[in-house]
Amino acid sequence: MIEIEGLTKRYGEKVAVNNLTFTVRPGIVTGFLGPNGAGKSTTMRMMLGLDRPTAGDVRIDGRHYDRLKDPLKYIGALLDAKALHGGRSAFNHLLCLAQSNGIPRQRVHEVLETVGLTSVARKKTKGFSLGMGQRLGIAGALLGDPRILMFDEPVNGLDPEGIHWIRTLMKSLAAQGRTVFVSSHLMSEMALTADHLIVIGQGRLLADTSMADFIEHNSRSYVRIRCPQRERLLDVLHEAGVTVVESGGGVLEVDGAKAEQVGELAAAHQLVLHELSPQQASLEEAFMRLTAESVEYHAHSGTSAPPQQWGDGWKRG
Repeated sequence: MIEIEGLTKRYGEKVAVNNLTFTVRPGIVTGFLGPNGAGKSTTMRMMLGLDRPTAGDVRIDGRHYDRLKDPLKYIGALLDAKALHGGRSAFNHLLCLAQSNGIPRQRVHEVLETVGLTSVARKKTKGFSLGMGQRLGIAGALLGDPRILMFDEPVNGLDPEGIHWIRTLMKSLAAQGRTVFVSSHLMSEMALTADHLIVIGQGRLLADTSMADFIEHNSRSYVRIRCPQRERLLDVLHEAGVTVVESGGGVLEVDGAKAEQVGELAAAHQLVLHELSPQQASLEEAFMRLTAESVEYHAHSGTSAPPQQWGDGWKRG
């Protein structure tokens, strides 16, 4: 478990992390999201003792990182896949880490096999691609067989097979009861991997909730309907107190009612439906909505569009 309480980091006048409090729990994959400049990397560095907080506290299984004996046995992390000594082989890179934390040499062979790098174990890392570097970084995180794993952009440079592999690996680690904390900008991948989300913007906590609740509370859900007897269906829905929006092309959008309710109303009045489908925003759309006012750098397409009104951020413990 990772516990953060009142965590703050200032660089001169700039506040990079502002009074963050949350807990990363075992048994699930927790996603860590935020726009560029939100303070994610700074937060993760403070978890590992690489940056000292201006205020607040971080505990790894109840202890500060610098009080952990052989820390790789408690927490494994991948923060920068390029943080390698180019003159060392993959095997020797991991062996140095292992020897510094009292980890048996045999474990190096095991993690190289796990990440698929056995065939290049004796090659120098300066010739590694970004994807190979990612795999080696993941091997380093797994080296001490820790109860806590932390990954920053773990799928960068990986091919589709590699992305599927790391997704399956993270889910498997969480299923074993480990704490898995992962930061990524790839929303589609995060939607397939994470069970819980921590979202920050401008250093502040915006959301601490399950994936399902995050999407539900930061997006519009509705039921899409197409019916050849559209006018009659509109009358039936209005009589039932159901809110309907006509979106063009003969499509109706129903808010505040489930697809089952709409289907039962149509059946009761012998109305034929050509389409009845629940619609929900993607994680990306929900994320964009919540963090719209927390983005530090805004790009513009050059085309004019009416401004969109977003709801306030929210937090659930």
